[in-house]
Amino acid sequence: MDQNKKTILKSFSPVKILIPVLLGLAATAWLFIKDDKLNDLKGITEAHWGWLLAAIVVLIIRDAGYMYRIRHLTDKFLTWRNSIDVIMLWEFASAVTPSVVGGTTVATIILNKEGIPLGKSLAYVMFTAVLDNMFFILAAPIALLATQGEVFPTFGLDPSYISQLKAAFYISYGLIAVYTFMMIYALFIRPRAFKWLLLKITSIRFLRKWRVSAFQHGNEIIWASEQLKGNTAGYWTKAIVSTLFVWCARYFLLNCLIAAFVDISLSEHLLIISRNLIFWIVMLIAITPGGAGIVEMAFPSFFGLFLGAYSSIVVVLYRLITYYPYLVLGSIFLPKWIAKVFGRQQETEVRV
Repeated sequence: MDQNKKTILKSFSPVKILIPVLLGLAATAWLFIKDDKLNDLKGITEAHWGWLLAAIVVLIIRDAGYMYRIRHLTDKFLTWRNSIDVIMLWEFASAVTPSVVGGTTVATIILNKEGIPLGKSLAYVMFTAVLDNMFFILAAPIALLATQGEVFPTFGLDPSYISQLKAAFYISYGLIAVYTFMMIYALFIRPRAFKWLLLKITSIRFLRKWRVSAFQHGNEIIWASEQLKGNTAGYWTKAIVSTLFVWCARYFLLNCLIAAFVDISLSEHLLIISRNLIFWIVMLIAITPGGAGIVEMAFPSFFGLFLGAYSSIVVVLYRLITYYPYLVLGSIFLPKWIAKVFGRQQETEVRV
């Protein structure tokens, strides 16, 4: 069997899909049972359906933005139909892997099997990671300054928990910043120097077992860097603008869900967006697939102040809209995509 096919099937195994589902369901059940909040589910009938519909529309717009971005990055090599496959499977990969790992390896294989050379596939995936991380790096300080400290939840929380939350944020932010600036240096400034540095580090005795991987990763960085050279200012501008668009849409979706249950002012809308940004930076170090279980448990601490009794309902709706559909859609798209790309490969080999 093709090694790439093995990697895809291993990444999307039924067990890896089942684990986040069980974790998410267990955390959700605990939220309702711990304080006898099962009756709170009736609150769904009080929702403003216009805002719920707006949340779904924002989700569709966000995914369309992702499709536009990947199609633009590939210089329209991907058709809109192929872009749908790529984004659905990419989101699927992110949903079944820990947030700290992400679906980048699988995404590279997906693009490669769509007919994009390996070097370019690596370049596009690495560049999207840099774009997304730069959004966090630049937006987080703005959120902290704009909210004057209110971005961290304090209502009804133990001071020690608040300190741990802040520590988790700063650790996560620091790791993202270090990783991102290393990637920028490696991709756009001195890729060969970065490879040399990796080999130098892995020449240390207790790190030598990673030397082969360091050599391979260094080569991948050089390939990716070569592919990104020579693009126009318009190429970079559209990539940046589309990144801003998809992340703003991603965060505003939660505002729609909260507004469906409670009246919130413009300043509260901005505070919710700011908290959502901090929330997801903290969640990036989650060790469970797609943050399953951890997101559900941490959500009330960040947004319970706005929602009150509706907090548990909204977190369930939020995950039902933004997480579980990709597990279902990925399970539908994956078999058809495997049949398409690997079947095409077998036909080519037969002709040869």
